[in-house]
Amino acid sequence: MSTETLIDADLAWAAFERRDRSFDGKFVGAVKTTGIYCKPSCPARHPKRAHVSFFRDGEAARAAGYRACLRCKPDEVGRERVAVAQAIELLEAAEEVVSLDELAMRVGYAPHHFHRLFKRATGVTPAAYARGLRAGKAAQALSTEDRVTDAIYEAGYSGPSRFYAEAGKRLGMTPSAWKRGGAGVTIRWAVAKTSLGPLLIAATDKGLCRVSFEEGEEALKRRFPNADIQSGGKALAELAEKVVAEVEHPERHHDLPLDVQGTAFQEAVWQALRAIPAGETRSYADLAAIAGNPKAVRAAGTACGANHLAVVIPCHRAHRSDGSMGGYAYGIERKVELLKREGVE
Repeated sequence: MSTETLIDADLAWAAFERRDRSFDGKFVGAVKTTGIYCKPSCPARHPKRAHVSFFRDGEAARAAGYRACLRCKPDEVGRERVAVAQAIELLEAAEEVVSLDELAMRVGYAPHHFHRLFKRATGVTPAAYARGLRAGKAAQALSTEDRVTDAIYEAGYSGPSRFYAEAGKRLGMTPSAWKRGGAGVTIRWAVAKTSLGPLLIAATDKGLCRVSFEEGEEALKRRFPNADIQSGGKALAELAEKVVAEVEHPERHHDLPLDVQGTAFQEAVWQALRAIPAGETRSYADLAAIAGNPKAVRAAGTACGANHLAVVIPCHRAHRSDGSMGGYAYGIERKVELLKREGVE
């Protein structure tokens, strides 16, 4: 049985043609004319399809007589993914702040190098990821603890001052307001016209809290029953224009302010989604691994479904491990069209 019979050669070649990073580490392509094997995202000029064979990993390619590409360094992919996964486990288990130097040392990398590869893999720095974990725990604790102070310590903060400095900004509202279901928070909204249908755009003073197709004021009130819901506003109009541009011209990415909350795992998945460049996709398995729990593939899909910000957090770029489309809260036709606009067929 040949190696290619174990790999979907058409799927693999398509990944190479679009230089899809989501397939890095899943297989390598070996070029008969050069004797070199590469990862799918290798930036080198593509050889002819007839000259390429696919292997499950670098070890199998080397056994067949090939050597690693010095440009894309395919053998480092697996090691980097393991290191990032280990670092995420360490951050999730830590009861106190873990410094970059200590984190890098424990996974076997120089601090500056690991800082870059962690951000490339997750979309955020190790410090920002850790802050997100603490804020996620705080959000959960605030919904179950009777006292805000108890929730602060339950979430792993050293004291109230640290919590208010970090989590308050992350949650986008004060802890007391969060405890009361958003009471005292003003949310401004508008429905904008797009080529894919009407789009609800809503934001607090901190950032976008809801972006969704085919919804209006009533849907917003159901989601935020204790907030002060107001229509329009100049600041919202400017923000809405940028959101519409994300729909119509996805290649023109805007770094938009967000005010959304979820569990620590959900927020990690959302961060991973935001790190996917336009024109690329990731599987739910990839997202689960980046979020620190490779076995939580179904939970990664659920996190995509729980996404508050359509298009802005691009869950349309997520697919099943077999390459099939998967679901989309606003209809599979919209998902197909969004991907088509990004050059993904």
